[in-house]
Amino acid sequence: MGLGYEKLGLRVGFEIHQELNTHKLFCNCPSRLREKEPSLKVKRRLRPTQSEMGKVDRAALAEALKGKGFVYQVYPDSTCLVELDDEPPHPINEEALNIALEAALLLGAKPVDEVHTMRKIVIDGSNTCGFQRTALVALAGGIETDGKSFRIPTICLEEDAARKMDENPEYANYRLDRLGIPLVEITTGPDFSDPETPAKAALHIGQILRATGKVKRGIGTIRQDINISIADGARQEIKGVQELSLISEVIEREVRRQLALLEIRDELRRRGARKVEGKGTDVAEIFSGTKSGVVRKEIGAGGRALAVKLPKFAGILGRELQPGRRFGTELADQARLYGKVGGIFHTDELPRYGISEEETDKLRSTIGAAEDDAVVFVVGYKERAELALKAVVGRVNQALQGVPEETRRALRDGNTEFMRPLPGAERMYPETDIPPIPITRDRLNRIRRKLPELPEQKVKRFIKEYHLSQNLASRISLSENVALFEEIVKKCRVDPTLVASTLEETLVSLRREGVPVENLNKKHLECTFKLLSLRKIMKESIPQILSALARKPREKVEKILDELGLKTMSIRELKDLVSGIVDNNIEMVREQGEKSHKKLMGVVMKEVKGRADGKKVSEILREKIKSRLKG
Repeated sequence: MGLGYEKLGLRVGFEIHQELNTHKLFCNCPSRLREKEPSLKVKRRLRPTQSEMGKVDRAALAEALKGKGFVYQVYPDSTCLVELDDEPPHPINEEALNIALEAALLLGAKPVDEVHTMRKIVIDGSNTCGFQRTALVALAGGIETDGKSFRIPTICLEEDAARKMDENPEYANYRLDRLGIPLVEITTGPDFSDPETPAKAALHIGQILRATGKVKRGIGTIRQDINISIADGARQEIKGVQELSLISEVIEREVRRQLALLEIRDELRRRGARKVEGKGTDVAEIFSGTKSGVVRKEIGAGGRALAVKLPKFAGILGRELQPGRRFGTELADQARLYGKVGGIFHTDELPRYGISEEETDKLRSTIGAAEDDAVVFVVGYKERAELALKAVVGRVNQALQGVPEETRRALRDGNTEFMRPLPGAERMYPETDIPPIPITRDRLNRIRRKLPELPEQKVKRFIKEYHLSQNLASRISLSENVALFEEIVKKCRVDPTLVASTLEETLVSLRREGVPVENLNKKHLECTFKLLSLRKIMKESIPQILSALARKPREKVEKILDELGLKTMSIRELKDLVSGIVDNNIEMVREQGEKSHKKLMGVVMKEVKGRADGKKVSEILREKIKSRLKG
């Protein structure tokens, strides 16, 4: 994009959070998400507390200032008192710990001698107890991408947070089915200096995790948090990037945002802008007859319109930071979070939204704004409006310094929005309910003996051993069906390419057609390929058979074959069918000669319906055409 990233001093690191396919980390509840509305709801409020050093984490304090309560949706049959924080955590899930150690060894990391669980303060409501449990598992790993080495300083095992379902100004609603699912957290060093390589490295790490065969698959089961900074900017933690394709876009847009904020800082310094002081002025009277529906509604309901002058800020609030997001959008984020108002109005975009030019001029006059000043106002109940305006002024003053350190949320288009300040060191303290776990040499040796092949090793072996194409070998090596692929090939002695393409292509096509392929199990697939190896079915009929089995998963394959009429034709039956079709089209055969083969092949295959091998059909058809031409 023409941004000299090296000159800008771009530094990028990221954390990968991968859910493990086991029961929950500190209880025996299942790790599965449900869509049915839960039958039980619990309301809570969380408050920040001091660490052992007597300090309060700034991110926790910022969350508390939002003043929100939390509603927790509970499934009584699959959520226990541990998730509700009404019972101490059970001993750590040993299977999950072994998977984390396995991932650490695959990434060349050194496991710790003893695993200690820590508490990480989180009071945004996503953890009922006000903290997340996390345990350091290994140190000093690394990967190689594009011929360069990148550090992995830490690998942790932690519990996933509750799912946020929705929120309103008073409450955030969370579902507890995800809370406690084990996550392996892999943190890289800030070693990346361009937007593209982090995505490649994240893909590589994800492939290694999949190689264990013990991680969850699907949207939301793996997430990336990206740490980004430039030389004159500040570190930003971008949370919740779920798609690898978005990583580069998020980095590029964040760099542009920081550059734009630095330009704003420099412009304000040239103008001689100073720290904004003072509280808001009530300007509701100016809008008593306004045509703005939002303003009229809030004031009519007893709300205030509080305004503040921003000296020397004219034109700054309209500056674009990211596509579709301006500096005024950053201020609006603060107002919404801390004041629970709908947003802000400012003179860089007025008259607009039903607010007239006359009202805008009167607003500037009442506040005493000069031509190079901007005015911001918010509408809402007095307490909310005051909190919103205070947050706006705080963010405006940060602009005088440049780029504030923040935790931001990734949006679907690659932009980001403010969540909270970056947390400090005060957020971590020991978990007193979980005893330390020694990591013995015997335990590590048992894991080492069962380490899986790395993806690149598997691809090479599949090409050499099964003669798969590079593309198909790459796809099946990363598939959740990889073990099933090898098992079918060895048990049924069928063409490996056919098995791989069925698992990776045919099933995908059937799913797109609306076939419930999730109903197919290992037995269905093995039985189908066994019949193929015994020549009781033809490969052309496999999609039909699997489609029928998916719709009737309890039916036996043999009965499905009878219903579909897919039992293999004998050579005699096939020859008789071909002879009849050739005789019925004898005029075409005489006119076109052997060229008629192509058209008649389609006619024959339509009648065969997958009950005969296409190659054999073609051979017999060619012989019949030649025979008739000679006759």
